[in-house]
Amino acid sequence: MYDPQLTVIVDGGARGTHKLARCVVAGWTGRDPAKVRHHIEELAAIGVPPPSSVPVYYRVAASMVTQADRIETLGAETSGEVEPVLLDTGAELLLGLGSDHTDRALETHSVAAAKQICAKPVASAFWRFDRVAARLDELELRSWIREAPGADWTLYQDGTVAAIRPLAELIAGSPHRAPGLPGRLTAGSLMFCGTLGAIGGVRPAVAFKMELRDPADGRSLAHSYTIETLPAVS
Repeated sequence: MYDPQLTVIVDGGARGTHKLARCVVAGWTGRDPAKVRHHIEELAAIGVPPPSSVPVYYRVAASMVTQADRIETLGAETSGEVEPVLLDTGAELLLGLGSDHTDRALETHSVAAAKQICAKPVASAFWRFDRVAARLDELELRSWIREAPGADWTLYQDGTVAAIRPLAELIAGSPHRAPGLPGRLTAGSLMFCGTLGAIGGVRPAVAFKMELRDPADGRSLAHSYTIETLPAVS
Protein backbone atom coordinates (compact mmCIF):
# COMPACT_ATOMS: atom_id res chain seq x y z
CA MET A 1 0.00 0.00 0.00
CA TYR A 2 1.24 3.52 -0.86
CA ASP A 3 1.30 5.85 2.13
CA PRO A 4 1.91 9.49 1.13
CA GLN A 5 4.35 11.28 3.41
CA LEU A 6 5.51 14.83 4.03
CA THR A 7 9.01 15.94 4.91
CA VAL A 8 8.66 18.55 7.64
CA ILE A 9 11.13 20.98 9.23
CA VAL A 10 9.51 22.48 12.34
CA ASP A 11 10.66 25.93 13.51
CA GLY A 12 14.01 25.50 11.79
CA GLY A 13 14.84 22.30 13.66
CA ALA A 14 15.45 18.73 12.57
CA ARG A 15 13.87 17.27 9.46
CA GLY A 16 11.15 14.68 10.08
CA THR A 17 8.73 12.60 8.04
CA HIS A 18 5.02 12.31 8.72
CA LYS A 19 2.37 10.11 7.17
CA LEU A 20 -0.27 12.05 5.24
CA ALA A 21 -3.62 10.34 5.71
CA ARG A 22 -5.84 12.89 3.94
CA CYS A 23 -5.84 16.27 2.23
CA VAL A 24 -8.70 18.75 2.60
CA VAL A 25 -9.13 22.04 0.73
CA ALA A 26 -11.35 24.51 2.57
CA GLY A 27 -13.07 26.77 0.06
CA TRP A 28 -15.07 29.98 0.29
CA THR A 29 -13.27 30.92 3.48
CA GLY A 30 -13.28 34.71 3.12
CA ARG A 31 -13.99 36.48 6.40
CA ASP A 32 -16.32 39.10 4.85
CA PRO A 33 -19.63 37.32 4.06
CA ALA A 34 -20.76 40.03 1.64
CA LYS A 35 -17.61 39.66 -0.44
CA VAL A 36 -17.99 35.87 -0.46
CA ARG A 37 -21.61 36.13 -1.70
CA HIS A 38 -20.58 38.63 -4.37
CA HIS A 39 -17.81 36.33 -5.59
CA ILE A 40 -20.18 33.35 -5.73
CA GLU A 41 -22.56 35.41 -7.88
CA GLU A 42 -19.72 36.54 -10.15
CA LEU A 43 -18.58 33.00 -10.77
CA ALA A 44 -22.13 31.71 -11.22
CA ALA A 45 -22.52 34.24 -14.04
CA ILE A 46 -19.67 32.56 -15.95
CA GLY A 47 -20.86 29.04 -15.24
CA VAL A 48 -19.04 28.03 -12.06
CA PRO A 49 -21.44 26.08 -9.82
CA PRO A 50 -22.09 27.63 -6.38
CA PRO A 51 -20.77 25.79 -3.31
CA SER A 52 -23.04 23.45 -1.38
CA SER A 53 -22.07 25.23 1.85
CA VAL A 54 -19.94 28.16 3.03
CA PRO A 55 -17.25 27.30 3.82
CA VAL A 56 -17.02 24.01 1.93
CA TYR A 57 -14.46 21.26 2.49
CA TYR A 58 -13.23 19.54 -0.68
CA ARG A 59 -11.35 16.25 -0.44
CA VAL A 60 -8.24 15.85 -2.56
CA ALA A 61 -6.16 12.69 -2.83
CA ALA A 62 -3.29 12.85 -0.37
CA SER A 63 -1.01 11.62 -3.15
CA MET A 64 -1.55 14.94 -4.97
CA VAL A 65 0.39 16.82 -2.28
CA THR A 66 3.96 17.52 -3.40
CA GLN A 67 7.02 19.32 -2.11
CA ALA A 68 8.74 19.27 -5.50
CA ASP A 69 9.83 22.42 -7.31
CA ARG A 70 8.01 21.43 -10.52
CA ILE A 71 4.50 20.23 -11.34
CA GLU A 72 2.83 19.10 -14.57
CA THR A 73 -0.67 20.20 -15.56
CA LEU A 74 -3.01 19.16 -18.34
CA GLY A 75 -3.72 22.21 -20.50
CA ALA A 76 -2.75 25.82 -19.95
CA GLU A 77 -5.73 27.08 -17.93
CA THR A 78 -4.44 26.36 -14.43
CA SER A 79 -3.18 28.69 -11.71
CA GLY A 80 -1.80 28.64 -8.19
CA GLU A 81 -3.07 30.40 -5.09
CA VAL A 82 -1.18 30.94 -1.86
CA GLU A 83 -2.77 29.51 1.29
CA PRO A 84 -1.92 28.83 4.92
CA VAL A 85 -2.06 25.09 5.55
CA LEU A 86 -2.55 23.13 8.75
CA LEU A 87 -0.93 19.77 9.38
CA ASP A 88 -1.85 17.66 12.38
CA THR A 89 0.86 15.08 12.98
CA GLY A 90 -1.11 13.44 15.77
CA ALA A 91 1.41 14.80 18.27
CA GLU A 92 0.99 18.51 17.43
CA LEU A 93 -0.68 20.98 15.08
CA LEU A 94 1.60 22.76 12.60
CA LEU A 95 1.11 25.80 10.38
CA GLY A 96 2.59 25.77 6.90
CA LEU A 97 2.31 27.16 3.39
CA GLY A 98 0.85 25.73 0.21
CA SER A 99 -0.66 26.46 -3.18
CA ASP A 100 -4.10 25.17 -4.11
CA HIS A 101 -3.23 24.87 -7.80
CA THR A 102 -6.51 24.58 -9.73
CA ASP A 103 -7.70 23.89 -13.28
CA ARG A 104 -9.79 26.96 -14.17
CA ALA A 105 -11.33 25.46 -17.31
CA LEU A 106 -12.54 22.37 -15.44
CA GLU A 107 -13.82 24.58 -12.62
CA THR A 108 -16.87 25.57 -14.70
CA HIS A 109 -17.94 21.90 -14.71
CA SER A 110 -16.86 20.79 -11.22
CA VAL A 111 -14.88 22.72 -8.63
CA ALA A 112 -14.05 19.50 -6.80
CA ALA A 113 -12.67 17.90 -9.98
CA ALA A 114 -10.74 21.10 -10.83
CA LYS A 115 -8.95 20.88 -7.49
CA GLN A 116 -8.38 17.12 -7.57
CA ILE A 117 -6.73 17.15 -11.01
CA CYS A 118 -3.85 19.46 -10.00
CA ALA A 119 -0.89 18.78 -7.74
CA LYS A 120 -0.88 20.66 -4.44
CA PRO A 121 2.58 22.13 -3.71
CA VAL A 122 3.52 22.55 -0.03
CA ALA A 123 6.63 24.02 1.60
CA SER A 124 8.81 21.77 3.76
CA ALA A 125 9.17 24.31 6.59
CA PHE A 126 6.39 24.58 9.18
CA TRP A 127 5.81 26.49 12.40
CA ARG A 128 4.28 25.16 15.60
CA PHE A 129 0.74 26.49 15.55
CA ASP A 130 0.75 27.39 19.23
CA ARG A 131 3.76 29.66 18.74
CA VAL A 132 1.94 31.99 16.31
CA ALA A 133 -1.72 31.38 17.27
CA ALA A 134 -2.07 34.68 19.14
CA ARG A 135 -1.05 36.74 16.09
CA LEU A 136 -2.42 34.73 13.16
CA ASP A 137 -4.24 37.74 11.68
CA GLU A 138 -0.95 39.63 11.42
CA LEU A 139 0.78 36.97 9.31
CA GLU A 140 1.45 38.16 5.77
CA LEU A 141 0.58 36.09 2.69
CA ARG A 142 2.11 36.87 -0.70
CA SER A 143 2.59 35.21 -4.05
CA TRP A 144 4.33 36.12 -7.27
CA ILE A 145 4.03 34.71 -10.78
CA ARG A 146 6.32 34.51 -13.78
CA GLU A 147 4.02 34.88 -16.77
CA ALA A 148 6.53 33.76 -19.43
CA PRO A 149 9.93 32.03 -19.41
CA GLY A 150 12.61 34.54 -18.42
CA ALA A 151 10.08 37.19 -17.35
CA ASP A 152 10.39 39.09 -14.07
CA TRP A 153 8.37 38.05 -11.05
CA THR A 154 5.04 39.90 -10.77
CA LEU A 155 3.28 40.39 -7.42
CA TYR A 156 0.09 38.30 -7.70
CA GLN A 157 -1.43 38.16 -4.20
CA ASP A 158 -0.75 40.31 -1.15
CA GLY A 159 -2.57 40.44 2.17
CA THR A 160 -2.80 38.95 5.64
CA VAL A 161 -4.42 35.92 7.20
CA ALA A 162 -7.02 38.36 8.62
CA ALA A 163 -8.80 38.15 5.24
CA ILE A 164 -9.52 34.46 5.91
CA ARG A 165 -11.94 33.01 8.46
CA PRO A 166 -10.24 32.27 11.78
CA LEU A 167 -8.32 29.02 11.36
CA ALA A 168 -9.73 27.66 14.63
CA GLU A 169 -13.21 28.18 13.15
CA LEU A 170 -12.22 26.26 10.00
CA ILE A 171 -10.93 23.41 12.14
CA ALA A 172 -14.14 23.34 14.19
CA GLY A 173 -16.25 23.16 11.03
CA SER A 174 -14.15 20.50 9.34
CA PRO A 175 -15.50 16.95 9.01
CA HIS A 176 -11.98 15.86 9.97
CA ARG A 177 -11.70 17.63 13.32
CA ALA A 178 -10.34 15.37 16.04
CA PRO A 179 -13.10 14.03 18.35
CA GLY A 180 -12.62 15.26 21.89
CA LEU A 181 -9.66 17.48 20.98
CA PRO A 182 -10.82 21.07 20.37
CA GLY A 183 -8.65 22.92 17.87
CA ARG A 184 -7.16 19.76 16.39
CA LEU A 185 -7.60 17.72 13.22
CA THR A 186 -7.48 13.96 13.00
CA ALA A 187 -3.92 12.65 12.83
CA GLY A 188 -2.34 12.87 9.38
CA SER A 189 -4.74 15.56 8.11
CA LEU A 190 -3.47 18.40 5.94
CA MET A 191 -5.91 21.27 5.34
CA PHE A 192 -5.58 24.18 2.93
CA CYS A 193 -7.33 27.14 4.57
CA GLY A 194 -8.21 29.64 1.82
CA THR A 195 -6.61 32.36 -0.23
CA LEU A 196 -6.59 36.02 -1.29
CA GLY A 197 -7.80 37.76 -4.43
CA ALA A 198 -5.44 37.87 -7.40
CA ILE A 199 -4.01 41.27 -8.34
CA GLY A 200 -4.98 41.84 -11.96
CA GLY A 201 -7.22 38.76 -12.04
CA VAL A 202 -6.71 35.00 -11.96
CA ARG A 203 -4.41 33.87 -14.78
CA PRO A 204 -1.96 31.10 -15.63
CA ALA A 205 1.81 31.36 -15.25
CA VAL A 206 4.94 29.34 -15.92
CA ALA A 207 6.20 29.69 -12.33
CA PHE A 208 4.69 30.46 -8.92
CA LYS A 209 6.41 31.72 -5.77
CA MET A 210 4.78 32.11 -2.34
CA GLU A 211 5.55 33.29 1.16
CA LEU A 212 4.02 33.34 4.64
CA ARG A 213 5.82 35.95 6.77
CA ASP A 214 5.62 36.67 10.48
CA PRO A 215 6.27 40.42 10.90
CA ALA A 216 6.84 39.95 14.64
CA ASP A 217 10.17 38.24 14.11
CA GLY A 218 10.77 38.53 10.36
CA ARG A 219 10.73 34.76 9.81
CA SER A 220 9.16 33.38 6.64
CA LEU A 221 8.00 30.15 5.09
CA ALA A 222 8.56 30.07 1.34
CA HIS A 223 8.30 27.78 -1.67
CA SER A 224 8.37 28.12 -5.45
CA TYR A 225 7.65 25.83 -8.35
CA THR A 226 7.51 25.80 -12.11
CA ILE A 227 4.53 24.60 -14.14
CA GLU A 228 4.97 22.40 -17.20
CA THR A 229 1.89 22.30 -19.40
CA LEU A 230 1.11 18.93 -20.96
CA PRO A 231 -0.77 18.85 -24.27
CA ALA A 232 -4.49 18.04 -24.03
CA VAL A 233 -4.76 15.36 -26.72
CA SER A 234 -8.26 14.25 -27.74
